[in-house]
Amino acid sequence: MNAFILVIPLFLIRFGLLGRMNRSALSRAALFAPTEGGERVASLLYQIMNIFIILYPLFLKVQTKPPKFSMGLFIYILGIIVLIFSTIAFAKPNRSGLNANGIYKVSRNPMYIGYFLYFLGCAVLMNSILLFITLLIFQISAHWIILSEEKWCIKNFGSEYVSYMNRVRRYF
Repeated sequence: MNAFILVIPLFLIRFGLLGRMNRSALSRAALFAPTEGGERVASLLYQIMNIFIILYPLFLKVQTKPPKFSMGLFIYILGIIVLIFSTIAFAKPNRSGLNANGIYKVSRNPMYIGYFLYFLGCAVLMNSILLFITLLIFQISAHWIILSEEKWCIKNFGSEYVSYMNRVRRYF
């Protein structure tokens, strides 16, 4: 089976579910915080890795040999679950526009965690070292983007976001 089928739920969640729940959330999700210095390089790297991670599965097959298949499927499904919960919560920000409800009470960046788990599951299911290395670069660059998003949130939400940062971890 062509591995690109594994990427389809990402589009259904990211665009279908989010767009159905809240059109303005769909446009908010497409925005990137302003970057400076090394963050700009990380942002470019993030975009390149994102494209590669989405298109590379077109050339791979899903590997069904146990136990990797079971492990990969578990991680993949866990990623889907985290993405669904984070997407639902993202679609319902509070009055000021800050997302601090649902899964955002546990992690400030559950979508990034969901993406990582989702694509890690894909890498295991495809048995691809190249995809795994690309995912690591993707995640490191995502961390720099998260840092720029935090600066933007502090600037836009002020003490409300600082208080949120003090209550909720960046990841899990």
